Amino acid sequence: MGKLSGKVAIVTGAYLVDGGNSIGGATALLLAKEGAKVVAADIVDEPVARLVAKIKSEGGEAVACHVDLRNEDAIKAMIEKAVSEFGGLDILHNNAAALPGPGDRDIVMMEAATWDRAMEITVRGTMLACKYAIPEIIKRGGGAIVNTASGAGVAGDMARTAYGVSKAAVISLTKYAATQYGKQGIRCNAICPGLMLTATAKATITPEVEEMMLKYTLTPRLGTPEDIANIVAFLVSDDASFITGEIIAVDGGIFAHVPSSSESVLIGPAKHGNN
Repeated sequence: MGKLSGKVAIVTGAYLVDGGNSIGGATALLLAKEGAKVVAADIVDEPVARLVAKIKSEGGEAVACHVDLRNEDAIKAMIEKAVSEFGGLDILHNNAAALPGPGDRDIVMMEAATWDRAMEITVRGTMLACKYAIPEIIKRGGGAIVNTASGAGVAGDMARTAYGVSKAAVISLTKYAATQYGKQGIRCNAICPGLMLTATAKATITPEVEEMMLKYTLTPRLGTPEDIANIVAFLVSDDASFITGEIIAVDGGIFAHVPSSSESVLIGPAKHGNN
């Protein structure tokens, strides 16, 4: 009996591909392992079916759901599927988003279509998922929503403008949801991942970028999808019943230090003399 036994969860952006896991895939696997019945949702069908098959092979319960976050009716149908398949809804992990592409540059070079796509999928899609999920979660006596934001939503960068601003909007939406529905039993938190070595990241980032990111990370390694899954599983459990409206960085401490510290010779506390 896991700590989420009897709960019903939707995870968007939940899929499994060759070469490694995704954040949504790792989260769906862990929630199912903890006893939740999982609706794995994404716009790509075969990788979602692969994830559902893996969950079932490990003794969990899951169904696949095709959803396009640009389509309000599809989002509503996703919520309805959780209710029809499993009898209700307790947990929503809004993880799917519009990923930054080559058109997502600095403001002057920004392509308007890239901006519009980020706002439509990441912001509007997350809002609509909350809109239709919250009434169903309230019917169950309350539950938890976790939104995947990003470190890009709390600090500026030289590119990925639309992505970063859309994630900042997700952070704000998280606080509004927590404020408006907290008394009805809804807890809503956001997580801000740093660079996670997902299957997509492994296939796209260069060794130079990976080395640079590791240099600015305080931990001796970069993150994995499982690191995010562990935090989500905690936040949607009763162990986090007094945590809501929070924005939790899961980034190896990349925003915990001044930028110049990575260029300094860091001396461990045991080697310090008098202050």
